[in-house]
Order: sequence, then C-alpha cells, then structure tokens
Amino acid sequence: MEERKFDPYQFIGFILIALILTWMLYRNGPQETQDNAPVETNQTTNPQTPQPVLSDSVQQQKNVQAFGDFGGFFQAKKIEPVLLENKNLAFEFDTKGAIVTSLRLKEFNNYQDVPLFLVNDKNTQFNLLLKASNGMELNTSEMYFQPTIISNEENQEVVFESKTASNQMIRFVYTLPEDGYQIKLEISTSNFAPSLSRSDTPKLTWSTTAFRNSRSIEYENRYTEYTYGYDEDRVDYLSLSGDDEEQMSNIRWISYRQHFFSAILVPNEPLDEVQMYSENLADEEKLEERFTKRFSSTFPVERQNGELDAVFNFYYGPTDYKTLELLPGDLEASIPLGWGIFGWINRWVFLPLFGFLSTIFPYGIAIIVLTLIVRLAMSPVTYKSYVSQIKMKLLRPEVDAINEKHKDNAVKKQQETMSLYSKAGASPLAGCVPALIQLPVFYALFTFFPVAFVLREKSFLWADDLSSYDSVLELPFNVPFYGDHVSLFPILASIAIFFYTRMTTGQQPMPQQPGMPNMKVIMYLMPVMMLFFFNNYASGLSLYYFVSNLLTIFLMLIIKNYIIDDKKIHAKLEENKKKPKKVGGFSARLQKAMEEAEKQKKAGRRRG
Repeated sequence: MEERKFDPYQFIGFILIALILTWMLYRNGPQETQDNAPVETNQTTNPQTPQPVLSDSVQQQKNVQAFGDFGGFFQAKKIEPVLLENKNLAFEFDTKGAIVTSLRLKEFNNYQDVPLFLVNDKNTQFNLLLKASNGMELNTSEMYFQPTIISNEENQEVVFESKTASNQMIRFVYTLPEDGYQIKLEISTSNFAPSLSRSDTPKLTWSTTAFRNSRSIEYENRYTEYTYGYDEDRVDYLSLSGDDEEQMSNIRWISYRQHFFSAILVPNEPLDEVQMYSENLADEEKLEERFTKRFSSTFPVERQNGELDAVFNFYYGPTDYKTLELLPGDLEASIPLGWGIFGWINRWVFLPLFGFLSTIFPYGIAIIVLTLIVRLAMSPVTYKSYVSQIKMKLLRPEVDAINEKHKDNAVKKQQETMSLYSKAGASPLAGCVPALIQLPVFYALFTFFPVAFVLREKSFLWADDLSSYDSVLELPFNVPFYGDHVSLFPILASIAIFFYTRMTTGQQPMPQQPGMPNMKVIMYLMPVMMLFFFNNYASGLSLYYFVSNLLTIFLMLIIKNYIIDDKKIHAKLEENKKKPKKVGGFSARLQKAMEEAEKQKKAGRRRG
C-alpha cells in the first residue's frame, strides 16, 4: 500500500475551514449584551421549561414585527440598570421587564462571608401575562420600560412606563422607604381596556430559585419552604422534602422562606386561584449545591373598569420573629415554631424569655441559663419520676416471685402483679407520666433553636455560629447519615445521654420478654442516634441537650443521695400493703375483664 504523504496545502485548507466556521458561529450566535438570557414567552408554564436563546436585538425586532400595534412595548428606550437602596436593602432593576435583577441585604453575609443576595444571577422571574382581544399574549418580562426616579425625605420611588404609539401604557411603580425590608409595587394600565381580552384574566407569575446561604445545605433545606397564609388566620405549606404543587384561594400572603431569610409577597387584596409550585434542588449534583429549592406562584390579577390597578408589598429580609411581628398581618406565622401547644410555648414562653436573657448574657451563656431555668422548672417532675423508679425497683423481687409462681398462667400473673402494685401504692405508668409532661417543653425547644435567627453568626467556645454545626474536624470523605465533618457538641450530648440512660435503666430492671426486642439495647441506641442526627444541626440545639442532660444527671444524684431514702420508701410500701385497698374505676373493670377471660378459657378446656 502506498504511504500517504503530508500535504501542506490540505492542512492549510483545514485550518481555513475551521476559522470560517468559528467566525460564522460567532456572527450568528448570541451577542454579549446585558440581556442574553432565555426569553420566557409564557411565564405560567413550569419555570424549568427550556426556551430558545436569542440575542436581545434579534428578539426585539421579532417582537416589534410580530405584535404590530403593540410593537412599541418591545422597543428599547433605556437599557442601563436602575439602582435603588435604603439603609437595609440595595436593589438593581432592569428596564427590560421592569424587574429586580439584584437584591442585596446590606447587613448580612452568607456562610462564605460574602455579601448575601436574595436576588442575583437571574434567579428570580417576575412576569405579567396579558392576553389581547386578538389572541396575542403579551409578557411584561419581554417589554422595555422608561424609568423615572423620584426621591423625597420619606422614600424613593422608581416609575417604569412602557407605551405604544396609540398611547397604551403599562406602569410599574416601586416605592422603597428610607429604611426597613419592605418595598411596594403598584401595577397599572391606561387606555388598555379595549385591547384586552374580556374572557382571559391577566396572570402574574413570581418565581425564585433559593440560594444556599448556610454551611450545611441539607440542614438549611429542612427549613427552606413555600409557606402561605389563607382565609382569616390559617397557615399551610408545600412539601419540605420533595416536589409539590397546590391550588388555593383567598391567599393573604406567600412566603418563600430560605431558612433565615425570606421573600414574602403581601397583596392588598386576597388572591384567588393561586397555582403554587415547590421543587427540591438540594440533591441535584449538577447545581453544585448552589441552590436549595425553587418556588413559583401564578395567580390572576383582577381588572378595575377594564384596567389593571393592583398593589403588592414585598418583604425581603431576615426570618426573624420580632421583625415580622411588627409588620401588618401575621407574617410571623411563616416561621415554623411548632403546632398546637408547642407553638404556644415558644411564642409566649421561650421567645420572650430567651430574648430577655440574650440582652443580659452572651448568646451561648443565655442558652445555658435558659436550660438551667427549664431544668429547675421540671425538677418536681424529675423527682416524681425517680421516686416511681425506686418503688418499682423495691417491688421487683415480689414481682419476680409472682412471675415464677404463675409462669404458666399469664392472666393470673397479671392479676397478682396489678394487685401488688395497687396495694403498695405504685404504678408502672407513674414513671411515664412525668416524661409525657416534659415532652411539650422539650419538643418546643427542639423547634425553637433551629429557627432562632438571633443565634445566626453568634459564636460560643469553639462554635463559630450557634445556628450551624460546630465542626472541630473536617473529614476527607462523607459518612452516610453523618456527614463530612465531626461536631463536638453532639458528641458531648450523646455521652451525657449515655450516662443518664445508665442511671435510669439501672433503677428499673427491664426483663427480656419472649419475642420482644431488648429494651436496654433500644435505650442505648439513643445516644448513637443523637450523635448521627445532630451532627449537622444547629450547635445551639446540641449545646442545650448537652447542658440539659448534665443538669438532669446532677439533679438525680442530689435526689438520690440527699433527698430520697430507699428505706423510708420501702417502709411506706409495706405500710400501704397492710391498709385495706378498695379497687375501683379502671383497675376494677380491667381486673373483672381478666377474670372473665380466665373463666372462658377454663370453660373451653373442659369442653375440649
């Protein structure tokens, strides 16, 4: 076979063809202008629907030609961004769509210690869809507006207007007070009524992709949620863990809560037929953990005499109970403080109490003092629980004797055991009741610490941020259900729980029942579960559990060594046995039912 020789002219030809193709792709590709983003022709669709990317000038020409009399809306008037800011917020608006393209919270940074943005990199879309009488769909996100800035002592105002040749106009007016986290938006039209479809109501879509702002995206995602208030005082939310959608009416406000920061829409009038959408993004590797969730809301905007005249208030700021409580409405209800009695305890006890303590002590010390107050308040319950454990321990030999005597008769064994407890004045349930009494308090604190905004970026000992985990060692790998770091407070809390468990289980023996799991093994699993579960949780919560269990151990040692006398309790039990005991109520009915069951069992044996 003849060997192919190198042809320099062929090589040069290939180079020229490659250069020509590169030049053609450059000429026909999207231009590097300010608005080289995908154009969303219909904002009522899923915000993830891909749209063709066209250069802004080409799209502008297409719109002007396609929309005819409405073409004036799509001709650029001014393309420079509009800046607006007060003491707390810094906005940047785009004249295309008259929308917020950047929003920075001036007082806060994220976990990387860089400025915190709620809106940036086109993570938020805002569009009003108008349907003309001729069937055309007009999206304000594609229109160009002329801005006018008006300032006075109380607030700043930017007026965006877009007009056609026939003097039809759409106006967006943003009003920003001198300070605070709210901005008002007024949307209105003029000379538009004859051109709009009478059967189709204008629809507004507001969607946001929530940025990650905390060290643990998994932990932050647990508290990033689409929440809404409806009817007079009801509050509900979409799924936390997966994708979810819902349609609701009579909506008072919509909150895109991003754990410690929220974007909340408050209409002047309740909204109807709101299409709600929430999508979980935290598990998508392609997003490189930049985002937690995507939220979207679409709802009709009613017209007045054929024209639009709607007012919306937006809150962009910290998810802080005190801050939201000062605003009109019940926006503080968007914070998950717990349902029922748990929320009541947090609102009326722990929020004001911790708020007061944090004005006196550093935040870490305030948590310790709060824990001390709670443990002292619960000490009578702890005392009763421990006394019940001592009684059960002292009666254990007699219970074992009954079990041995009636080992072949379960009903008789149960009757004799209950009779012993009744005569001695003891109850196996007495140790459970105190735990049930404490449960609302402990669960309320479990929901309080993760949403306590005041703990954000507050340090204590080795913990840099009490609202995040206290990493003392970064691992070069990820442990399933544990993470890629080691938090010290959960370890200390687990050790304290281990010793507390040993103390409590040692007072009340737990015999192994046939076919049942070993209760001691289950109880010793609690410290391990604590270690894994709280490794990514707020270090403030782990600090609370560590101190709480230490104080409980300390209280139990005091009760055992200085308050309770086992001999006196045993003498009291023996004295109670000698007293005549009338069995009544539930115990009597239960005993009678057991006797009847035993009779039926014996009758069945005789018939057999």
